[in-house]
Amino acid sequence: MINKQLTHPQSIVVVGASNDIQKPGGKILKNILDGKFSGELYVINPKEDTVQGVRSFKSPDLLPEVDMAIIAIAARHTPEVVEYLTEHKNTRAFIILSAGFSEESHEGKKLEDRIVSAVNKVGGALIGPNCVGILTPQHQSIFTEPIPKLSSQGCDFITGSGATAVFIMEAAIPNGLQFANVYSVGNSAQLGVEDILKHMDETFNPETDSRVKILYMENIEKPEMLLKHASSLVRKGCRIAAIKSGTSDAGSRAASSHTGALASPDAAVDALFKKAGIVRCYGRQDLISVASVFMFPELKGKNVAIITHAGGPAVMLTDTLSNGGLAVPALSGEKAEALKEKLFPGSSVSNPIDFLATGTAEQLGIIIDAVNNDFDDIDAMVVIFGTPGLFPIFDVYDLLHEKMKTSSKPIFPVLPSGITAAEEIAAFVDQERVFFPDEVVLGKALSRVYYTPKPVNPSIEIHVDTKTIRQIVDSSDNGYLAPTFVQQLLDAAGIARAKELVVTESDRLVAAAEEVGFPLVMKVVGPVHKSDVGGVTLNIRSTEKAMMEMDRMMQIPEATGVLLQPMLTGLELFAGVKKEDKFGHMILFGLGGIFIEVLKDVVNLLAPVSADEVKDGLKELKAYKMIQGTRGMEGVNEALFVDTVCRLSALVSAAPEISELDLNPLLGRQAAVVAVDARIKIEK
Repeated sequence: MINKQLTHPQSIVVVGASNDIQKPGGKILKNILDGKFSGELYVINPKEDTVQGVRSFKSPDLLPEVDMAIIAIAARHTPEVVEYLTEHKNTRAFIILSAGFSEESHEGKKLEDRIVSAVNKVGGALIGPNCVGILTPQHQSIFTEPIPKLSSQGCDFITGSGATAVFIMEAAIPNGLQFANVYSVGNSAQLGVEDILKHMDETFNPETDSRVKILYMENIEKPEMLLKHASSLVRKGCRIAAIKSGTSDAGSRAASSHTGALASPDAAVDALFKKAGIVRCYGRQDLISVASVFMFPELKGKNVAIITHAGGPAVMLTDTLSNGGLAVPALSGEKAEALKEKLFPGSSVSNPIDFLATGTAEQLGIIIDAVNNDFDDIDAMVVIFGTPGLFPIFDVYDLLHEKMKTSSKPIFPVLPSGITAAEEIAAFVDQERVFFPDEVVLGKALSRVYYTPKPVNPSIEIHVDTKTIRQIVDSSDNGYLAPTFVQQLLDAAGIARAKELVVTESDRLVAAAEEVGFPLVMKVVGPVHKSDVGGVTLNIRSTEKAMMEMDRMMQIPEATGVLLQPMLTGLELFAGVKKEDKFGHMILFGLGGIFIEVLKDVVNLLAPVSADEVKDGLKELKAYKMIQGTRGMEGVNEALFVDTVCRLSALVSAAPEISELDLNPLLGRQAAVVAVDARIKIEK
C-alpha cells in the first residue's frame, strides 16, 4: 500500500550511494540533493564517512530510524537489508533500483518474494525492484535524467519501464508538456501501475492535483482495479491516456469456438480502456500527443478551423481530421468575405484559412478573433505557423500566447520550425505553453480523444432465471453442454431460440419432424464444427429426405444424434462470450455465419454491458448498414438484437463458469431475433 513515508518522507537513506554520479546510487543521491529535499538524508556505504557531503553510516545498525530507504546494492544483499530496516529502523517505504530479481531468474524471484514479505509484514510500500525511482514535488528519488520542472498543471506519469519514462520525457519536455509526478514501478513486486492509479483516485484533490494521467503498461495484472479507478478519475474530471504494449498475435491462443478465436488479450485491453474512458495510444510520440491535447480545453464539437500560412500542412491536416471523423467545414457568406478583405490579396478563408507566407501577427489575431466571434459552428482552431528563417517570428508566437488566454474556443498550435525558429519556440514554451511539431500527429490525437467514450459502469439491467441457471451449471461437468442443457440455459436467460428436437434413433425421426414442421434443418450432434464435417443440411422438405440425412449424419465420427430445427430466414448475426484470464467475460457481436470467419467484423465489450454500450457498438460495425437494411433488404430489429446481447451478459454474470459461448447464427428480422445454433462451454 502507498503510505505517507513513500510520498512525504521525513527522512531518506540511500543504501549503496557513492560519489560516482555515473552509478545509480551516486546519481540518485545527487538528484535528491539537487531537488533540495527538506528532510533528513543519510547514506549507507561501508567504505565512506561522507558521500557527496552527506553523512555515511558503515552499516544499517548505526543508522537512526528512517522513513524511506532507496536501495542500490546487489540483489543478493537486498532482502537482508530490507528485513533489518523494517524490523529495527521503523522503515516503511522502499524504492529498490537494483536489478537481478524476478525479471532475471527463479532465484531472483525468491529474493523478490522475500522482500515483499518483509515489507507487507509491516504494512509498508515498495516501488520496484528494477526501477529508476519516483519523482514528486517532495523528493527527486530517481537516478535518470531529464529531471523536469514539476507542476501541478502537468501530467502524472506512471510507467512499468524506466527507460520508456526517460525517452518519453526527453521527447515531451521540449514540446512544453509538463509533469506533476513520475512513478517508475519496475517489476511491480508489490505496487504496480494500477495501485498507483488507485492511490491517485482515492486521494484526488481537484484543487491541487493533476487532471491528466498517462500510463505505460506491459502487463495488466489487476484489470478490475484499473477499470474502477480510471473510471472514477475520469468522472472526477481527469483525462487518461495509456500505452499497453505486447499486443502481437504471437501471444494469442487457439480456441475451439468462434468467440474464442476472435477474442484475445489485446481485444480485452481495448474493451477495458473503452469502458474506463482511457484513450489508448500505440507509441511514445502518440502518447505525448494525446497528453498534450489533454492540456487544452476539451473539444466540444467536431468542427475545426485550420489557420495557416503554409498550404501543404493544412491539406495534410484536413485529410487527417476528415479520416478521423472530425470536420473542416467550409466558411462562406458575408462574414467570411469581410474577413478576407482584411487579409492580403490571394488569401483564402474557405477553411483552411490560408493567409499566405507574407501573413503577419496582426492578421493572425484578426483571423482568431473572427473565428471566435463570427463562425458559431466552429468548435476549435489549429494554427500552423513556421518560418523559412527570413526574419524572427517572436511577435507571432507572443500574439498566439495572448490569444490562447482569452479565446472561447481551444487553439492548438502547430509550430513545425524546430530548428529555424528554435529560439521563438523556446520562448513560447517558457510561457508554459504546449505545442505540436507535426500537424498529422495532432490530427490523429484529436480524433482519438474526441471519439473515446466516457466511462460506463452498467448494472445488470435484465433479470434472468438465476435459480435454473445455477442448477444446470452446478450439475454439469466441464466441457461443452449437451443441446438440451444449452436450450434450458437460453430459455432461462430469456434468449429467443428456434424450436429444437434431438433425435438419436431413426424410429423417432418422423414424429419429431412433424412436430418441428417442414421445411426443416438437420444438424449433427457431437462434432464441434458441424459444417466442416458435412453435418448441416438445410431446407429439408420430406420425411424421406430426412431419413436419408439422418442415416448419413449418424455415420459421421463422434456423432451422437441429430438436431432438428425449423428452416428460418433472416440476416445472419453473431453474439458470443469468451472468458479472458483476469479480465472476466468478453461479449462479442456482429455479423454471423461465414461472415464472421471472412470479415471478422465484431465488437468487443467487457461484461457487464449496458444497452447503450451495445447500441454504440452496433454503429461501429462496418456492416451496420446491412443490419439497418439496405437495397430493399429487410433490416434487423436492433432493439431485439441489443436485448439478446445484454441477456448474454446477464447469463454469464449468473454463471461465471461459462468460458465460451456462441450464438451463431442468430437470424435477425424486424419481427424477431432468434438463436438458431448455440454452443456453451463450462470451465469450473
